[in-house]
Amino acid sequence: RGPWAEEQGPVPEGAPWGRARYEAVKKHLGAVRALSKQYWQYVACKVWQEGCEEEEKEREERELLPFPGWGFPLVGQDYLEILSAWYCSFGKCCETGDCRIINNITGLEADLSGQLHGQHLAKEVVVRALQGFLLSPRTQKALVLSFHGWSGTGKNFVTRLVASHLFRDGLKSECVRVFVSLLHFPHHNYVDSYKAQLQRQLSETVRRCRQALFVFDEAEKLHSSLLDAIRPFMAHHDSKGQADHQRSIFLFLSNLGGNTINEVALDFWRAGRAREEISMELLEQRLRLELQEAAENSYAHSHLLRENLIHFLVPFLPLEYHHVKLCARDAFLARGLPYTEAMLDEVAQMMVFVPKEEKLFSAQGCKSVPQRINYFLP
Repeated sequence: RGPWAEEQGPVPEGAPWGRARYEAVKKHLGAVRALSKQYWQYVACKVWQEGCEEEEKEREERELLPFPGWGFPLVGQDYLEILSAWYCSFGKCCETGDCRIINNITGLEADLSGQLHGQHLAKEVVVRALQGFLLSPRTQKALVLSFHGWSGTGKNFVTRLVASHLFRDGLKSECVRVFVSLLHFPHHNYVDSYKAQLQRQLSETVRRCRQALFVFDEAEKLHSSLLDAIRPFMAHHDSKGQADHQRSIFLFLSNLGGNTINEVALDFWRAGRAREEISMELLEQRLRLELQEAAENSYAHSHLLRENLIHFLVPFLPLEYHHVKLCARDAFLARGLPYTEAMLDEVAQMMVFVPKEEKLFSAQGCKSVPQRINYFLP
């Protein structure tokens, strides 16, 4: 309480400006002052380089932390959100992209458990791989995951979840680059030009962002020259000489191996065994055999597999009838629409199921389920 409060007489405990409220305000103002000091130091060092060596050293020490962030109490984190939004409104926020990294693995695990249906292997492998990679203080190689399975089984869905839980801006982050083979590299006649552009984009991103995510959709259609261009960014490197590669994550999405994965799932079903009994070791071994039989000069025969640059081949199992119903339920909830079990059954029955005899797996997975919901709109 200031002198003005003394003049007005004592303030009873529990009043609006009681001691507890005063301490809370004092704590909040202290957090604001500390955060403001950090911003002013950053701006000053950008304008006047002298005397910033110590600040630069402190910043480098903070970068060694496995989860980048500010060392302030929770109340300071609230103000960080406000000040970050204000600061970034004047231009690009953080040349390194660090202030937009959140690495919320707990949230990712929760969303995968609640929203990804029928993919026990993908849930486990993705969370375990990312958690181990991000917790490691020093890495000498980028994390590389290759997603395999039929269309509609969840490869793109998991990619979106990973991006949104690693970066505050998700797929829109400056530290996330998504490449679709037939969209970004459609003509083989211009592969040399594509190669130069791709290398430049990857280099710029890893230079700007201490942690970067690169996604290559339809990976099986990538030209071998483009795969060669990607290779240096994934290969082993000296942690001292190329520290900018330490937090690079590569996700390759491909339909290759889908038939093998489906055959294994069908064999388990015919044997009366639960799909949850399918092990990673069994599927990964079968996947590698199928990829070795693929056409030459393809993704399967690139340096990625021959040099063991891929950490995990992540299989996405075909979806069954009850999985499609769960996807329909999620689609209704996402649009705030009421639903009944009969409506979920009706959506699932609109899908095509294979093989012809068993009609066990959805041919499109859950890919067209959100569009089917339009049939129930008034």
